[in-house]
Amino acid sequence: MKPLKKSISITLDDPVLEKIKELAEIRDRSVSSCINIILREYLEKNKPEEKL
Repeated sequence: MKPLKKSISITLDDPVLEKIKELAEIRDRSVSSCINIILREYLEKNKPEEKL
């Protein structure tokens, strides 16, 4: 079963959106899917340190 997703509205700088659109086209994915992947990878690499 796929995880549930939420719909949100965000504002992006034009150059950022254009790069994401290019990436989506190259990878044959939606813009939403690309943003999700980018955010997931960023969050995985930048996990907050656990507090003791």
